[in-house]
Amino acid sequence: MAGAPKRQDTRKFFENLSGAGKCIAVLTSGGDAQGMNAAVRAVVRMGIYVGAKVYFIHEGYQGMVDGGDNIKEATWESVSSMLQVGGTVIGSARCKEFRTHEGRLKAAHNLVQRSITNLCVIGGDGSLTGANLFREEWSGLLTELQQQGLIDEEAAQKNSALHIVGMVGSIDNDFCGTDMTIGTDSALHRIIEVVDAIMTTAQSHQRTFVLEVMGRHCGYLALVSALACGADWVFIPEMPPEDGWEDSMCQKLSENRADNKRLNIIIVAEGAIDSHNKAITPDYIKDLVVRCLGFDTRVTILGHVQRGGTPSAFDRILASRMGVEAVLALLEASANTPACVVSLVGNQAVRLPLMECVQMTQEVQKAMDEKKFEEAVRLRGRFFCIFRLFLSVSAALRHPQSSFNVAVLNVGAPAAGMNAAVRSAVRVGITEGHKMFAVNDGFEGFYKGQIKEIKWGDVGGWTGQGGSLLGTKRSTLPGKHLDKIAEQIRIHNINALLVIGGFEAYVGLLELSAARDKYTELCVPMVMVPATVSNNIPGSDLSIGSDTALNAITDTCDRIKQSASGTKRRVFIIETMGGYCGYLATVGGLAAGADTVYIYEEAFDIRDLQANVEHLTQKMKTSIQRGLVLRNENCNENFTTDFIYQLYSEEGRGTFDCRKNILGHMQQGGAPSPFDRNFGTKVAAKAMQWITRTLKDSYKGGRVFANSEDTACLLGMRRRALVFQPVSQLRDETDFVHRIPKEQWWLKLRPLMKILAKYKTSYDVSDSGQLEHVTRFRAKESNTTATI
Repeated sequence: MAGAPKRQDTRKFFENLSGAGKCIAVLTSGGDAQGMNAAVRAVVRMGIYVGAKVYFIHEGYQGMVDGGDNIKEATWESVSSMLQVGGTVIGSARCKEFRTHEGRLKAAHNLVQRSITNLCVIGGDGSLTGANLFREEWSGLLTELQQQGLIDEEAAQKNSALHIVGMVGSIDNDFCGTDMTIGTDSALHRIIEVVDAIMTTAQSHQRTFVLEVMGRHCGYLALVSALACGADWVFIPEMPPEDGWEDSMCQKLSENRADNKRLNIIIVAEGAIDSHNKAITPDYIKDLVVRCLGFDTRVTILGHVQRGGTPSAFDRILASRMGVEAVLALLEASANTPACVVSLVGNQAVRLPLMECVQMTQEVQKAMDEKKFEEAVRLRGRFFCIFRLFLSVSAALRHPQSSFNVAVLNVGAPAAGMNAAVRSAVRVGITEGHKMFAVNDGFEGFYKGQIKEIKWGDVGGWTGQGGSLLGTKRSTLPGKHLDKIAEQIRIHNINALLVIGGFEAYVGLLELSAARDKYTELCVPMVMVPATVSNNIPGSDLSIGSDTALNAITDTCDRIKQSASGTKRRVFIIETMGGYCGYLATVGGLAAGADTVYIYEEAFDIRDLQANVEHLTQKMKTSIQRGLVLRNENCNENFTTDFIYQLYSEEGRGTFDCRKNILGHMQQGGAPSPFDRNFGTKVAAKAMQWITRTLKDSYKGGRVFANSEDTACLLGMRRRALVFQPVSQLRDETDFVHRIPKEQWWLKLRPLMKILAKYKTSYDVSDSGQLEHVTRFRAKESNTTATI
């Protein structure tokens, strides 16, 4: 495939990093997590790609101690078909023997016999701590082996340094230093699938359900699933409820039933405790609800369902990025490089000292043991501070009223997660004291006056619903209807606007802010939250709805690939949405294990198509006799899906046959993924808090007047943080003809996708190579306003 034109800059490429003569071993240890196989696959293929020998260590540290057939050389084909498999295909086991000096001596001997001095460990903090101890003892272990006559001096010198890189595989997301661990998102998928199913039966019989989720020492799964399903109450180990919580909870459940809510959902982490360190169990909660309220109450314990199933698109991409980064870290390591762990901060892969992360993780448990729960929450990081918002929103009716009216509307094509964002905005707005108004059917409904007040109970149950319940129109922009929109703002006394949508929302906000000189009614705070499956909004790496679309693409590709397992020698050509933006095709291709992905941003010609056909022809000679090609819908006006299908069919005649599939609007439909629900909840809440602050700053002389460029903003995820950016400043970053940003971060993932598909390419590693330190959140950052 033809590459984009080279830019004159300071990028560095990994071609200078050679794995020739190096041996890398990969193992999974501790509890299994979905996505571990994707990490193993990435390590193996990247290792082989750079010329290293790569070994599987089966059954974790037990296999390392036992040696023999437990340590086998990996091949390119040996990791085929594992991307979509849950658990870990190379096995994991708890190993008491590795905790002993004798056990580690055996393990060292087994590694030295194969010249393995680079170890990639995928597991939790216990597994990674063991790996670091092994590294610290390495030289002493080699000396012992030499003294015992098991290795000679040459072997000791040749293998004198052991390099360790860790990746955190844990569904609990209980490791400090990373925003997400491998497996967490998939576990949330399992939980939300169950909760969504339970809510339908609970509603039918007006029942209360108490659900126990995993998390003996960490409440992340409970907290996030509670936010994602709109639960009535949640219990997590890090924040025990105050004395008297029983009465408070029962009152809340009773109020919800009085508001015509037909069901109640209570989420409990398995390690939940009260302020006296007494366990809070699902059965205790059930008995309490039955005794005090008389509600029909049932308990569901999800158990190991949360560990099972296929990994989500997010976990596959996360694990693939981490696996490649881990190999790069091993190639760059020197004798003095400390053991590191590859982490995710915001949207960026980073390397952190392993023991700094482990130490902070252990500090969390120590703080909890000492009942310093505020400290535990602070150490957990920024997401846990959303819990404060969850509590304050639950008590919204006790907040004073302000004199401000805030309108919220959806603009552009519907995207899964829009409703979660609207619900969050409405409830946080009410919590902040505002009167909230809903605008139906986007800008068209705005100028037609389809505006009405929306209250707390009106958005109940919205979190898990796909599409846009407010309604949205894609074609109508405000530019031609400014008179009528200004009139509606005046009639309803709208003081601020929250626009949730895609590229049309962005253009609409530009038009509204540009017209402020002519219409004083438009001199109000305006903020946009990106929501589009295409993920084509300038100023944001991610958009609400794109994760759900990626999962739809990935699930479909999994089924299509499975259908080829019986027929053999078959290539599937799949068309994805996205307009001119190749995000869905590229990242979906990475998650599904595609061989080739065609996008508009990376020009290609007939020679590239021919080279891709030849690549698949060679692949059919191996044991992997199927192919997957993704094409973005607008990648090329001449090389259509039909053209590519016919070309592949003709050129592959006698070697493979072809099928095509256009996914269409199934990418927009369905229930939102846990990520989109929580991303929508988080960004809408942050947007409402920005509106509150800006309203206070711009309220002068008895009215709101905001006409500076920083009062018309887009809230987007940029690398490591959510940031507000004036839309006027984003104009120069935008290709308006093709409705895409001029610079797109995910293009850096394309070489990674090609490498894992066995293409020779350049890979920009400018962002890699720097070992950073763990960021500790300061006490003042633990309040909701600062961190949400």
